[in-house]
Amino acid sequence: MKHKMIVGLVFLSSFPVFAQKVSIASPNQKVTIGLYNTKNADVGEWYLNVKYTNNGKACEIIPQIELGLSRADQDFAKELKFLKTAKTMQIKEHYTALHGKRSQCSNSANETVVSFENPGKAKLNLIIRAYNDGVAFRYEFPEKSGTFVVNDELTAYSIPDSTKRWMEKFNTANEGLYSTMKDGSVQQNWGYPALFNTPDKECWYLIHEADLDRNYCGSKLSNFLDKSHYKITFPDQADGRGQGDSKPTITLPWKSPWRVMIIGSLADIVESTLIDDVSTPSGMIKTDWIQPGIASWNYWSSNHGTKDFKTVCAFADLAAAMGWSYTLLDWEWDAMGNGGKLEDALKYIHSLGLKPLMWYNSGGDHTWVASTPKDRMLTHENRVEEFTKLKKLGVAGVKIDFFESEKQDMIKYYLDILDDAAKFEMMVYFHGCLVPRGWARTYPHLMTYEGVRGAEWYNNGPEFTITAPEHNTILPFTRNVVGAMDYTPVTFTNSQFPHTTSYGHELALSVVFESGIQHMADRPEGYYSLPDAAKHFLMEVPNAWDNTKLIEGYPGKDLMIARNKGKVWYVGGISAERFPKNKVLTFNYLPENQKYKLILITDGAYDTKLATQYMVVDKSSSVKVRMLGRGGFVASLIPLE
Repeated sequence: MKHKMIVGLVFLSSFPVFAQKVSIASPNQKVTIGLYNTKNADVGEWYLNVKYTNNGKACEIIPQIELGLSRADQDFAKELKFLKTAKTMQIKEHYTALHGKRSQCSNSANETVVSFENPGKAKLNLIIRAYNDGVAFRYEFPEKSGTFVVNDELTAYSIPDSTKRWMEKFNTANEGLYSTMKDGSVQQNWGYPALFNTPDKECWYLIHEADLDRNYCGSKLSNFLDKSHYKITFPDQADGRGQGDSKPTITLPWKSPWRVMIIGSLADIVESTLIDDVSTPSGMIKTDWIQPGIASWNYWSSNHGTKDFKTVCAFADLAAAMGWSYTLLDWEWDAMGNGGKLEDALKYIHSLGLKPLMWYNSGGDHTWVASTPKDRMLTHENRVEEFTKLKKLGVAGVKIDFFESEKQDMIKYYLDILDDAAKFEMMVYFHGCLVPRGWARTYPHLMTYEGVRGAEWYNNGPEFTITAPEHNTILPFTRNVVGAMDYTPVTFTNSQFPHTTSYGHELALSVVFESGIQHMADRPEGYYSLPDAAKHFLMEVPNAWDNTKLIEGYPGKDLMIARNKGKVWYVGGISAERFPKNKVLTFNYLPENQKYKLILITDGAYDTKLATQYMVVDKSSSVKVRMLGRGGFVASLIPLE
C-alpha cells in the first residue's frame, strides 16, 4: 500500500495543476479540452488538457499537451500573451463519402479560437474543437502576408508511463510492425497513427494529424528528449535521398494541419471518421467516374508477371470470372512480351468488360528505385502527357510508388498528382507512401494508400510468416482507422514464404480491411480452387461500405467487425492466438423485426479447410463460432422478405 501511494504522488507531481483559462466540451459532454497556463497568468507557456467521461466517471486522457511554434524570425511559445477567446461556435456537418467505412458521414463539434500575441506583437491563434469522438486543434497565423521558415513545432503529448501503447517505428514507407509497450522506455521516432489505452483501462485514444496541405510538411512523433513526451517532429533531412528541405516554408495567412485525438471505446476508435471529418471538403462536382472496386493483381505471386502478356491475361480472366471490376498492370508493363505488348493487353482487358489500372515509379532523385516506367509522373508536363495517353487507352487509374519522404516538397508532389489526375478523371492510389491524412475527403478519387506492412512482405523474408497474425489484428485499431489501406489481402496459396494464418483468417481480411480499391493478391488457382461458398463470397463482397460496426476485439488478439452495403451485412472475424477458440457472434446492429439468412463460412478441421453453415437469425440471435489458432471466419446476412 505504501508503494502504491508513493507512485501516485510521483505521478501527480510530474504534471502540476495550473489555472484553467478556456474549456470547451463536446456536444454530448463526454469529451472536454481545456487550456492552461503554467504561471497562472495571461503571459507564459500554454498547455492543453484532455478529459473523457465514461459512465459518469471522468478520465484524464492526457495531462498536458505542450503548445508552440518556432519560426525563423521569432518564437511563439514561452511568452505568449493571452488576448481573447472567441465565442464558442457549433460545427455541424453532413457529407457523402464515395468509399470508406461509412457512406453518410455526420459530425458535430464545439469550436473556439484563442488569440495570443508574442513579445514582438505578432499574432497566433489556437483553434480548438471538441467532438463527440475526440478533439482537434490547429495553429493559425492570421496576418495576411509574409513567408517564413518554421524551425520547429513544439506540440508534445505527455503520456504517463503506465499507459499501454501500440506504436510503429517510423520509416518513410510506413511499412513497420506495431510494437506493444507499457511505457515510453523505447525512445525513437514513431509514425502515425499511435494508439493508447489509459492506465485505468477506461478509455482509448489514437493520435494522428489531418488536413495536411502544401503549406507544411508531414510530421511524426519522437520521444528522444523525454520518454514521456511524444513531440511533433519534422522529417529527417536524409529522407528522400536528402532532396528538399526538412523544415517547411509557410506563407501567411496560414493554418497548420489538425492535431487529432480520436477518443472513447475501441468501437469509437474503429468506427470514427474524424480524420476525414476535420479535413477540407471536396470541390468536385462530377464524381460518377470514381468507382470503388476489387482488382486482381499479379505481383504477389509473380514479381515480374506484368512483363508476361500471358500472365496479364490470366489475371484479367480471374477478375472477369470473379466479377471484379479491375486488373492491375504492375511494374515492367513497358517491357511486356511473350505474345503481346501493352496495347494488346489493354485490348484484351477491355474485351472482358474490365478496367485496367497501371503502375508508375514516382521517379526523381528522391528514390533509389530504378524500376520502370519512371519519371512519367514527375512534372506537370509529364503528367499531362501521360494522362492524355492513358485516357485514350481507357485506363481507369494509376498506382504511383516510392515517395520516400514527407517533406514539404513531397507533400506538394502528392497533391499536384491528385490535381492533375482529377482533370483527366483518373483514379489514384499511392504506394511506398505516407499514411492517410484526410485527403480522401478533399480528393475522393484518391482510392487507397499502401503505408502498411501488407501481404507483399511474405516475399521479403521469413519474419512475416510469424508476425502477420498478430499484425493483422492490430491494423483495424490503428492504421486502417485513419483511411484506406492497400494491404493486398486474401491470399490462400503461398508465395516465397508461407502463411501461418488459416483459410478462414485470409477470407475474413476481405471484410476486416477497408480499401477503396481492394487488390486481391493471390494467383488465379488460389481462388478457383476455393469451395463454392467462399468463392461466391469473394464475388459478392463489397469494398466501399455504408456503415461499420466493431462487434468486439482487442489489438493483437482478435476482433470481429461488421460492415453493410445496402441491406446486406458482412462480418469478418480473425484471431492471432495460437490455439483454437470459441467466439459468440451477436447481431445487435441489425434492425428490429427483420430476419436474415446467415451464410457462415468458418475454419474447417484444419487450416486449409473451410466449413459452411446456413441458418436464419435476427437481432436477438447469437451463434457460436469456432476459430482455429490464427483462424477466422466470414458471414453474410441477407434480409428475408
